[in-house]
Amino acid sequence: MRIVALGGLEEIGRNMTVFEFGGKLLIVDCGVLFPEEHHPGVDLILPDFSYLRDRLDDIVGLVLTHGHEDHIGAVPYLLRERADIPIISAKLTLAFIKTKLQEHRITAKTVQVKEGDRKKFGPFDLEFLAVNHSIPDGLAVAIRTSAGLVLATGDFKMDQFPLDGRITDLAGFARLGEEGVDLFLPDSTNADVPGFQISEQDLAPAIDEVMRTAPRRIIVSSFASHIHRIQQVIDAAHLYHRKVAFVGRSMVRNMKTARELGYLNIPRGTLVDFKELDKMDPKKAVIICTGSQGEPMAALARMASQDHMIDLTQGDTVLLASSLIPGNETSIYRLINDLTKLGANVVHKGNAKVHVSGHASAGELVYCYNLVRPRNVMPVHGEHRHLKANAELAIRTGVDPKKALVVEDGTTIDLKDGVARVTGKVTADYVYVENMVAGAATEESLQDRIRLAEDGALTVLAIVNPDTGKLEEDPEFFPVGWAPKDGELDKATDIVEKTLAQLKGEKTGPDAERAIAEGLVRWSDRSLRRKPVVTVIIVDA
Repeated sequence: MRIVALGGLEEIGRNMTVFEFGGKLLIVDCGVLFPEEHHPGVDLILPDFSYLRDRLDDIVGLVLTHGHEDHIGAVPYLLRERADIPIISAKLTLAFIKTKLQEHRITAKTVQVKEGDRKKFGPFDLEFLAVNHSIPDGLAVAIRTSAGLVLATGDFKMDQFPLDGRITDLAGFARLGEEGVDLFLPDSTNADVPGFQISEQDLAPAIDEVMRTAPRRIIVSSFASHIHRIQQVIDAAHLYHRKVAFVGRSMVRNMKTARELGYLNIPRGTLVDFKELDKMDPKKAVIICTGSQGEPMAALARMASQDHMIDLTQGDTVLLASSLIPGNETSIYRLINDLTKLGANVVHKGNAKVHVSGHASAGELVYCYNLVRPRNVMPVHGEHRHLKANAELAIRTGVDPKKALVVEDGTTIDLKDGVARVTGKVTADYVYVENMVAGAATEESLQDRIRLAEDGALTVLAIVNPDTGKLEEDPEFFPVGWAPKDGELDKATDIVEKTLAQLKGEKTGPDAERAIAEGLVRWSDRSLRRKPVVTVIIVDA
């Protein structure tokens, strides 16, 4: 069996792993990565499907372990390649993906499963096990073929008192361990955090205190799929006779779905339309919205920048009820500062017990290693430090160091005769999405955007005699995004003249424009310590 992760290794997001056996392919998860500040203009980052593109007809199914965006967000883009790939998952996850696909005008072929089910898809014999996470209906998947048994946990933790009473199936993990797990793919996000995660129930006192003591409106920001946390907020709001309104398209959509399927219980009279909030006593209002990661277009960030129908005022309380995703620190702290400037009291993980992670810490992972006793381990879902820490935990529990594989996206792992080995590499580049168009940006264009932001641009208009190849007059320079000092561009004319003199071919075409631009960038970098994006326009005299 060949295993290839096209995303989710050395990053938090883009989770997607391909299993190949008997000429057929099985995919587990298909998620997105959210852009950081060095991805200007990018909406989403997808896995690279090029490895699959020539073999789309060989795909027998796509298993989705749960409904978070980093595991399902890229599904519409994969189904654009082949629309009838069977999507295999639990009820809530399928409901979330169906509403997402409607926005893309795609009707999917779905197969609903639940914990305890065992089904065959092509040569893959799949068994599904319950796992506890920060969203209902999380599943681990055991993949059996004659090449061996693989256990992929998906995102999980071992909360012994979950809000929905659905605990991780440790008995099932132990049973698979007795059968013999040839390759274990465990969640690595908190592998470097010692001990065990606290229970979701332990957050209730902090949420209760906010509801009881806040002098005005309470704005709660959470992931739109974090149903357990939102249920806690609704229960506390109802206890203190507050009304709740959902704000944000994804929040409204997901909560409607969760309520219809029975995963979210809202007491009668508690939910109101957010347009009614202006008429209410501010002490009775709770707004639940998106934007806990500082995303610029999310509802909370727009409130913070005063670009939203809801105006934050002195005395409002903002509760950030989600984790801080690595890489988003700057955006989140900027958001907290902006909210504080408006007079809001910001309650977050740093100053109150309002969040618990949905991922197993080191103690829980060690517990699982001792239950499963895998022959080989490939940690997934995490940055390099998380993968390395997870592998070290495996080794401490007795896994052969040579069989604890810390690899990056695109690495091919072959499982044969009970041994997993690195055998090669395939393309697993970032694919950037802008305005729902995949590939609209490239690494090169992003570098240009960063250069534009940092060093500005310079447009050069040069009038050249095509017969002599010389300037008819001094070029005109039009800097954008920076203000050259007097005389700073005087020597740039010399660069243009020298470049033209050194050209052996045509001196008024695209090649000449490119050569002049490259010469000006080198000169500017050397003399001005600036590398603007240079555009040269040559006009025949």
